[in-house]
Amino acid sequence: MISVLILTKNEQRDLPECLKSVAWSDDVHVFDSYSTDDTVAIAKAAGATVTQRVFDNYATHRNAAMTEVKFKYPWLFLLDADERPTPELSREMQQVVLGAGEDVSGFRLRRRDFLFGTWLKHAQISPFYIKLVRPERARYTRAINEVLEVDGQIMDLGYPLDHYPFSKGIAHWVAKHNTYSTMEAELIYRQQGLRNPSWKTALRDPDFHTRRLHQKALFYRLPGRPLIKWVYMMFYRGAVLDGAAGVAYATLQSFYEYMIVLKTRELERGGA
Repeated sequence: MISVLILTKNEQRDLPECLKSVAWSDDVHVFDSYSTDDTVAIAKAAGATVTQRVFDNYATHRNAAMTEVKFKYPWLFLLDADERPTPELSREMQQVVLGAGEDVSGFRLRRRDFLFGTWLKHAQISPFYIKLVRPERARYTRAINEVLEVDGQIMDLGYPLDHYPFSKGIAHWVAKHNTYSTMEAELIYRQQGLRNPSWKTALRDPDFHTRRLHQKALFYRLPGRPLIKWVYMMFYRGAVLDGAAGVAYATLQSFYEYMIVLKTRELERGGA
């Protein structure tokens, strides 16, 4: 009923549990960026079909995965190796696709991020993601922090997807976001973001991802945005209510924002 697509690059730590969480599907595909660890061996041992492609950017790579792989079923569940559907979500997805009309092209769900074993219930900025789609109606845009656009109606699911972004440790998260911040700075410098963001759309558009796109574009124009982000996450979102994990997450996210600011400034000045 549902095919599964997992993107990987050196995911031997996270992939086994991810594969276990989708063992209910008989059409699991691992789209690998030429891992140098045991990722491919683990995937094949679990019965997954492995396809490899050289990574270029996130949107293009994910789009290639949806178009180059031959899926058995009309519905596709999109996963990263550090994500796990709960048993309740797995059952819900299998039920909803049976009754989905032709006008329904995707399903949105709530993702729960964890740090230090704590669900970042308040600190998490973007909890809603489209993860179950008809692949021929879906496409990713934006090279970094990519956005999934779907042609057709989007429905909501009730049960959560669990996400462990710190499963490889804080150092790995920082290294990854160092790369992300470089890519974000280059996008801003080349002015490839949204050129005419609207406050009305940012606050009132019914589509969550459209609101986020406009919010992000407007946010990039604010002075002192790392501090603004920290205050927003800590006290408006309520990260402080998540305890030490929430405070740590808000601080890491603000540091990430500060790296984008510094790298953009560096590009504007022609180097260090």
